Amino acid sequence: MHKFDEMLSRVPAGGPLQFQSQVQGGPDPSQVQLQGVRDHYRAYADWLGQQPPGVMQSRRAEAEMIFRRVGITFAVYGAKDEDGAGTERLIPFDLIPRIIPAAEWASMERGLVQRVTALNRFLHDVYHEQEILRAGVIPAEQVLNNAQYRKEMQGVYTPHRVYSHIAGVDIVRAPNEQGEGEYYVLEDNLRVPSGVSYMLEDRKMMMRLFPDLFSTHQVAPVMHYPDLLLETLRACAQPGASDPTVVVLTPGMYNSAYFEHAFLAQQMGVELVEGQDLFVKDRFVYMRTTRGPRRVDVIYRRIDDDYLDPSVFRPTSTLGCHGLLDAYRSGNVTICNAVGAGVADDKSIYPYVPKMIEFYLGEKPILKNVPTHMCRDPQSLKYVLSNLKDLVVKEVHGAGGYGMLVGPAASQQEIEEFRRALEARPEGYIAQPTLSLSSCPTFVESGIAPRHIDLRPFVLSGKEVQMVPGGLTRVALKEGSLVVNSSQGGGTKDTWILEV
Repeated sequence: MHKFDEMLSRVPAGGPLQFQSQVQGGPDPSQVQLQGVRDHYRAYADWLGQQPPGVMQSRRAEAEMIFRRVGITFAVYGAKDEDGAGTERLIPFDLIPRIIPAAEWASMERGLVQRVTALNRFLHDVYHEQEILRAGVIPAEQVLNNAQYRKEMQGVYTPHRVYSHIAGVDIVRAPNEQGEGEYYVLEDNLRVPSGVSYMLEDRKMMMRLFPDLFSTHQVAPVMHYPDLLLETLRACAQPGASDPTVVVLTPGMYNSAYFEHAFLAQQMGVELVEGQDLFVKDRFVYMRTTRGPRRVDVIYRRIDDDYLDPSVFRPTSTLGCHGLLDAYRSGNVTICNAVGAGVADDKSIYPYVPKMIEFYLGEKPILKNVPTHMCRDPQSLKYVLSNLKDLVVKEVHGAGGYGMLVGPAASQQEIEEFRRALEARPEGYIAQPTLSLSSCPTFVESGIAPRHIDLRPFVLSGKEVQMVPGGLTRVALKEGSLVVNSSQGGGTKDTWILEV
């Protein structure tokens, strides 16, 4: 029997292949039982069961060789090689796709459009009328005193009232109260979400390695994403820019996501620039070219707010451009995503997103939040402190899988250290239950084994909200791990949305 067949014979309901962890700390293959293959995976499972031994190993080696040759790497901050230099690593690519049926995607897509629309309305509101704060739906101090709230953006016009033009929404699948698999939003990324280049390169690699699969499966395309992105960016140019010039602003080649910055600029056919390539004159932004200055209308920035304009934010920054915010506030350039968009994706604001949807749209949320305890609340803090071993605790400004406690996988010492941090600064943390996240069969060193996954669809907002069908599936390659971030040892999968 093929190892994939052996695994499928032990798969319980809930995950993409009806495989789901039976214990909160992670899957134990010895504890799972026969349940069968979900219908939308059956054709793939049949195909894989017919492959000769060694095929997957050889294809994985080929993929790694190509990724390394193309330079699809990410920098690991703080990691050094033997010579003390910074290290770059391949993001591990898994050969087994994550497959989502058409009906599930259709519902998820509606939920994503709804959620991102509400988040953009919230951002416009808190920088203008502040109706949601006056209504008491969200405590004003949690927004206005938030480190990500930029007072410099108050009253600033943004075309189509869009602030987060490119949103990466992290979604997980877990059992609901009825024990059925359901999609939940784990996090909103509205500042400079990354990873879309890996979504595109993973698809390109799968089509190269397994072209026959795409002739037998009706998989929705994703390779037109750069065209949609450029269309979105051009649509958000300030009024009067009839043929907008778009650039991608990168902090430079030493940034962990530099490959993506260069890739997207190349795919869109626009210039990749650094701060030193730009200058402001008479409140207009120009880039230096061999043919002289050229006016810039839209900046797709891949650097954080603090580094954008040293005359306003961090004065020591060499990554941005002096006077950029003045040009922005004058309506002479569009910055995507907008300055100050981070206040809407801060983890302390996340619990209020369902209320935003109801307040601005008059609708019930299609995609649910994960139940969340705000530690600033004394009763919630008391509960969290009493149940640290069972919860996931996150810093409200944390990212990349850092600054968090996964209670069931933590040592007693780690729990006690987090307890002290919580008691000292409870407003800096939220806590959530440890979900039994769905798992997907993954090709690892020991063969095919279950690993936890999430999904990051990329939502584009311009004149309309749109997206390609799919996203970046991230997989926690360490057995039992719930952390999918590449900096923490995670990998990626191709995501197939079936068209029928």
